[in-house]
Amino acid sequence: MFKFIKRTIIFILILIIIACAFVIYKGHVMYENVIAKESIESKVKKIKEYDNYVSIKDVPDTYKNATIAIEDHRFYSHHGIDIITTIRSFLQNIKNKELSNGGSTITQQVARNFYFTQEKSFIRKIAELFVAFNLESNYNKDEILEMYLNIIYFGDGYKGLKQASYGYFRKAPSKLSLDEQTILAGIPNAPSVYSPNANPELTKKRQEMVLDAMVKYNYISKSEADKIKNSKINID
Repeated sequence: MFKFIKRTIIFILILIIIACAFVIYKGHVMYENVIAKESIESKVKKIKEYDNYVSIKDVPDTYKNATIAIEDHRFYSHHGIDIITTIRSFLQNIKNKELSNGGSTITQQVARNFYFTQEKSFIRKIAELFVAFNLESNYNKDEILEMYLNIIYFGDGYKGLKQASYGYFRKAPSKLSLDEQTILAGIPNAPSVYSPNANPELTKKRQEMVLDAMVKYNYISKSEADKIKNSKINID
C-alpha cells in the first residue's frame, strides 16, 4: 500500500513538472513572438514621443512614493517579480478557484501594457514575466517607473499621469498637492471603479487605502494622512 501511494505521488509530481515546463515553454514562445514583432526599445522610444510624456524628474517624490506604496512596495528591491506577493496571490487564486491579475509588480504592469491584453491565462502571465525580466535587465528602476506613469490608464480617457493631472485637476503633475496625488495614485488599480467623476465615494475610500499604505511604509506621518482623509474630494 505504501509503495502504491509513493508511486502515485511521484507520478503526480512528474505530471505537475511536465505541465509547468510546458506552460513555461509556451510562455517563452509567446514572449519571443511579441518581441520579434516590436522590440522593447521601440516601445520605449514611442512612449517618449507622446505629446503628454512626463519625465520622472518632473514627478513629485510624494507621488512616486504613493504609487510604490499602493502598487508595489518592494519595487526597488525585487527584479521584476515579487515572490512573496506572487505566492500569496497564487494561494488566493487557488482558494477562489480563479486566475486573477493580482500580485503584479509595476514592471509586470509595464510589460502587460506593452504587449498583452487583460486575458487571464498562465501562458500569458509567463510571457509577461519574460518581458518584465528583460525590462529589469536593460533599464533602471526610475526608467521603468517613468514608463509606467506614462502608459497607465487613469479612467475618463486619460492615459498617463500628465493627461490625468490636467484632466482631473487642471495642473501639471509637479503642481499637484499631496491630496491630489493620493487620489491619482489610487485610480490605475481599477480606473472605471475609482475614477472621481464616476464614483467619488469609492475614489475617497481608495485614497484612504493609498494614505494608509504610505503611513505603513513610512512615507508620511499618520497625522498627515488623517488630515487628508478628513478633507473632501475637489475635482474641477
